[in-house]
Amino acid sequence: MPDRAAMDGVIDEIVRSDSPRVKVAVVDIDGVLRGKYIHKDKFLHAARGGFGFCSVIFGWDSGDVCYDNTTFSGGHNGYPDAQARIDLATHRNIPWDDNIPFFLADFEDDAGKPLPVCPRQLLKTVIARAKDAGFVANCGIEFEWFNFEETPQSFVDKNHMNPTPISPGMFGYSITRQALNQPFFAALMEEMQDFRVPIEGLHTETGPGVLEAAILYSDALEAADRAVLFKSAAKEIGLRFGIMPSFMAKWNSNLPGCSGHLHQSLWDEKHEKNVFFDEKDPRRMSQTFKHYLAGQMALLPEILPFFAPNVNSYKRLVEGYWAPTSTTWGVDNRTVAFRVIPGSAHSTRLETRVPGSDINAYLTVAAALASGLYGIEHKLPLTDAPVTGSAYLENRGKKLARNLLEATELLQKSTIAREILGEQFVEHFAATRMWEWRQFQKSVTSFEMQRYFEII
Repeated sequence: MPDRAAMDGVIDEIVRSDSPRVKVAVVDIDGVLRGKYIHKDKFLHAARGGFGFCSVIFGWDSGDVCYDNTTFSGGHNGYPDAQARIDLATHRNIPWDDNIPFFLADFEDDAGKPLPVCPRQLLKTVIARAKDAGFVANCGIEFEWFNFEETPQSFVDKNHMNPTPISPGMFGYSITRQALNQPFFAALMEEMQDFRVPIEGLHTETGPGVLEAAILYSDALEAADRAVLFKSAAKEIGLRFGIMPSFMAKWNSNLPGCSGHLHQSLWDEKHEKNVFFDEKDPRRMSQTFKHYLAGQMALLPEILPFFAPNVNSYKRLVEGYWAPTSTTWGVDNRTVAFRVIPGSAHSTRLETRVPGSDINAYLTVAAALASGLYGIEHKLPLTDAPVTGSAYLENRGKKLARNLLEATELLQKSTIAREILGEQFVEHFAATRMWEWRQFQKSVTSFEMQRYFEII
């Protein structure tokens, strides 16, 4: 439970604040931050009792088009308000917005219980399950993303084609490329820190205008908060410099995709011992670590949409582009789905390399943690040997679904996914992914225009 004195301290700080407004945001199914400015007086009232927020944010897609295959919010019930509860522990100030106070909120049902379709509440439920099992999870998320010399209007004027990267060519870990956009780099490092989203490392990656940021690790909920806020903040900061960041998983078929790698470790209840570490094991992996990894490997095909949630996500999961294509693991191997990093008692951890930068971090962390806990609970054995060379050259593990339709069909059939992530959430989320696939099927792509328009 939150510390009441600390929470009262937060409210007192808002009372004393010179800002007449507070910014409050929630996260939708796609991981998009949705929010509003509210008057300070309204905030102080809402901080104690909650406030209404239109339920449509769980009833429409990333383009604000309403689903026709879900039941939570729609025309059939008039898009009513859902009860949002402000999480006072998420308090931060926005450096690029006059240091206005900012908070995240969760959703509750009419009985005051966690709303089943709320992604942040789903993660909280899984974290509570980990606590009941005697574990505390630490997580850290890394994002790769491309940056373009565009504005929302200029990109529309280009018919969403041929954006101009902020730097040319392939130049990973480049010092000189950083100098090209030094003010943007500095703003990311400094303002994210002030926004309580500390960046552990920032560098150029392989590709024109692509960057990678490692967000400093923390407990699982804070890690997901930071990841969601990082993406939104990078876009807001970029606008100041005429730069449009894109976290699309794969924007160009000839370039590498953008990852959202998830690092995880489990600790004891007192947060003193990393239970993944065993100095007597040749790979320094405890039995608990092996069960956790076995759980993720076993369930990955069934929970893949939580790691690859969009049609475009599967364009990244192809051989030879630094992304996994099957359920493989290895020690410090970047061609596999699960990279074991056998460090010290402090740093031994698992890197799940399947997610792209287009993830909803709450769902990704929840699915990874829940599947790992399932492996521990059922003592699943780690029977597969680690890949020591290229996973692309070895015919190992189960092949991952080739597209969102295949992945969602596996999720819909999965009894284990419903067991570890909740019947209502899986039903709702799977329906939204089927909707996404249907919208894609109705579209006419540039590939079709180039291939068929003149010749066929």
